[in-house]
Amino acid sequence: MPTVPILMPQLGESIAEATVIRIDITPGGVVEADQEVIEVETQKATMGVTTLCRGTVKEILAEEGKTYAVGSTLGFLEVTEDEAMRTGVETLEAAAESRSAEQPIASKGEENLHFAVDDDSYEELQPVVEPSVRGLPVPAGVKGAHYISPRMRARMDEMGLREADISAVVGTGAGGRVTVEDLEKFLDYISKWPSSHASPMRLAVADAMRRSWTRPLATVSRPVLLDRVLEHRRQQDPKPGLTLYVLRAFAKALAEDPASAGFLIGERIVHPRAFDIGVAVQVEDGVVVPVLRNVDTMTLAQLTDEYANMVDRARRRRLREDDTKGGIATVTNFGTFGLTHGTPIPLPNETLILGLAAGVKKPVWSAQVEAFVPATEAELIVTFDHRVVDGGGAGLLLGRIADLLQSPAGL
Repeated sequence: MPTVPILMPQLGESIAEATVIRIDITPGGVVEADQEVIEVETQKATMGVTTLCRGTVKEILAEEGKTYAVGSTLGFLEVTEDEAMRTGVETLEAAAESRSAEQPIASKGEENLHFAVDDDSYEELQPVVEPSVRGLPVPAGVKGAHYISPRMRARMDEMGLREADISAVVGTGAGGRVTVEDLEKFLDYISKWPSSHASPMRLAVADAMRRSWTRPLATVSRPVLLDRVLEHRRQQDPKPGLTLYVLRAFAKALAEDPASAGFLIGERIVHPRAFDIGVAVQVEDGVVVPVLRNVDTMTLAQLTDEYANMVDRARRRRLREDDTKGGIATVTNFGTFGLTHGTPIPLPNETLILGLAAGVKKPVWSAQVEAFVPATEAELIVTFDHRVVDGGGAGLLLGRIADLLQSPAGL
């Protein structure tokens, strides 16, 4: 019977690989067209690999826990000639015949100096992609490398290492340069240290933060009183989270001054065309940032429903690729962890990130009663790309957000 491969599909325009987390088929089992047979995890979500046609599972090549590149063969189906013709799928036999027809037959005296692929070696040549970044523990040391030689760069590329990964290595070369020998010695030194496998999401966060820090980032903060927000929240059903009040005030402030959310491309500052803002959501092994659309035009009630739906899907790893794209800024409420200050880092494609710290009861002077009264105060913190926004502009933005939070009914 004809054979059809089960391939790792293109799961998004920026996704090159995915990790198999569950296999729902066994050899000999019958599957239908478009049936989800393998569950895979990308950097931000879990997705399903489906079959192209009806058939019987012949062989499974994929293994749970392994990462495969887009286009890799995960298994094979046996299908009927009628099913292959009905669905228009290309079988391995048809592909082999097509290759044979296109390539001239070499004479016995000729030697092929390029790679030859035959059907028997097809399985062995399927790429299994290991994660490209491996975190290294950081021992105490003196100065490291400022210059990486071509030889060192080539060795790092072979091992999937970045410059940040070798910052812990003490260099013995000229001017403190890290040599290949230094790197090998360091890796041997830590080879028996406890370690754990970094998940695709953890690697995605690491990559995003590295790219973010290629820009000059700065952070400013100011206190904000939350008592009026808390009083308004108590009167609502369902009750919006504090994050949503801050999100709404942030969107309104940016709508008044869109330049604060612009991003620099060459000699131009590109301004936002919509106020789509992401919200950082803590999940098991990292952070995902689903994006809420047109926040400046939504009511708190609408945001409450949309936010609850997004958070639920984020924690179940059911976000679509479009759910995390197109944001112009992010809000993160790390106050839920009891933190009273922090320095959030914006995503590489965003200029701003606004953080809300934990509320703390403090004595605040009241001009009405001419005495100190207890009030709930929290820090609003914004980190920004200093190429686009200056400290004064960031301060004015925080001031406007704080003012809007004093009139929560208007949010």
